[in-house]
Amino acid sequence: MTENGGYRLVLVTGPSGAGRSTAIHAFEDLGYEAIDNLPLSLVPRLLDGPPLPRPIALGIDVRNREFSVNAFLALVDRLTRAPDVSAEVLFLDCAPEELIRRYAQTRRRHPMAPAEAPAEGVAREIELLEQVRARADVLVDTTRLTPHELAAEIGRWFGTEGGPRLTVSVFSFSYRRGVPQGVDLVFDTRFLRNPHWQAALREKDGRDPDVSGYVEADERFADYFRLLTDLVLLMLPAQLAEGRAHLAIAFGCTGGQHRSVAVAEKLSEVLAEAGWQVSKRHLELERRAG
Repeated sequence: MTENGGYRLVLVTGPSGAGRSTAIHAFEDLGYEAIDNLPLSLVPRLLDGPPLPRPIALGIDVRNREFSVNAFLALVDRLTRAPDVSAEVLFLDCAPEELIRRYAQTRRRHPMAPAEAPAEGVAREIELLEQVRARADVLVDTTRLTPHELAAEIGRWFGTEGGPRLTVSVFSFSYRRGVPQGVDLVFDTRFLRNPHWQAALREKDGRDPDVSGYVEADERFADYFRLLTDLVLLMLPAQLAEGRAHLAIAFGCTGGQHRSVAVAEKLSEVLAEAGWQVSKRHLELERRAG
């Protein structure tokens, strides 16, 4: 339970073969009440039942009875609105080639292609889970991780030893696709000058030093970023004191490629240097890469 008396709940999901079972065992080792393949309709009943003295980790994937993307996202929305629940979505990602290799090694049938080659099921499941992946608070790529390394990564993000911790997710997004759901703070960066109108920068993104340098050269940037970091660094200890386990911050610009990415990268770096546990996601860049 969090300091304010609410539950800390982690929904563990991702494509089949990405390491969900390993992650569930890691959560058990961390002292979580870990349950795998609980039907979605039973999750609210679990929370309405007798109080559990430990945080909860639930493994959910396409093999769950009643699973659908819409049902999963509706559950996340419900949990996000619940005042006594601090809910997070952990998405275990993995490259398709590695998922296919793992299925070939185990000779298991893929749940989405029981009568076909595993590659067919892998492709279907990745496409199906695209919206779930976009809603993730923490994304861990298991492609090159051993089970031991994955367990260590789970401990780094969700370990409870040493007192409460707050994880921070920093997103960039495109306003053309709408504000991502489930974020706590949204900042608009469209007032900064736009690298899109510079031919040499148009095909690059905000992670490129030329693009970030162009954005930071805007005469308004220094004051904006100083006020932004002062505000966030003021809020984080207060959020932790309130028992929050996770805070999501999103930056938007028109295309989600330049300004929002540059600011998200810079803030993530500042927060990490200040000792906060930070993950960053560039939603529009991920969509284009996919």
